Amino acid sequence: MRSTQEAISDQAIVLPPDQRLNLARALIESVDGTEDCSPEAAWDLEISARLESYLSGAAQSVPAADVFRRLREMAPGW
Repeated sequence: MRSTQEAISDQAIVLPPDQRLNLARALIESVDGTEDCSPEAAWDLEISARLESYLSGAAQSVPAADVFRRLREMAPGW
């Protein structure tokens, strides 16, 4: 006897690609609780986490001059 999951999977696999993607996103969101899995949303979360880390003092900043000096040392002539 086939499981419900197998039956649903067989039906979903023949959907057009855009509908399969929408279904996949909806299923993932139902598990991990995120509403938006777009790259923009991921970057927004990353930026927020980095800003919070900096503001709380957990992350240290590096002066731009030091960064560019190190880059010139790593890649002379660029």
